[in-house]
Amino acid sequence: MDLSGQTILLTGGTGSFGYAFVERLLADHDDVTIRVYSRDELKQFEMAQKFSTEKFRQIRYFIGDVRDRERLSKAMEGIDIVVHAAALKQVPACEYNPFEAIKTNIHGAQNVIEAAIEHGALHKPLHVSVAYGYRDAHDLAAVFQGKQAGYAYGRQGN
Repeated sequence: MDLSGQTILLTGGTGSFGYAFVERLLADHDDVTIRVYSRDELKQFEMAQKFSTEKFRQIRYFIGDVRDRERLSKAMEGIDIVVHAAALKQVPACEYNPFEAIKTNIHGAQNVIEAAIEHGALHKPLHVSVAYGYRDAHDLAAVFQGKQAGYAYGRQGN
């Protein structure tokens, strides 16, 4: 996939996949714009220490939750590609809090799809599951270099 001049929204952007994906994008593409979207302000702060907006002018940090359709829609404005990596992934926490898992993993994914359709960004969506499958997030990020499918799906191990 040619990412030249593309604007990418990365939900769950401060997680293990998101961090590696941003690192890879910044190393390989100096002309992409990246919007890191996550609800964890501490992780955003820590990520911005390494990938500061002063050093990397193409990166922006958005506080938000995929459960919040209105905020997600605002972050989606002007997006070309959506990489959806936001999820509750710890099985014990999901078992103990099943309704929270449903709100994030199911309703949140639906919000991402609907906002992408609303803003015309659904032509090349990417969903990432963190269940299992690849050795690490760097391997998974590399898989999507050159991916041409209209919808891509990958699984990344914890």
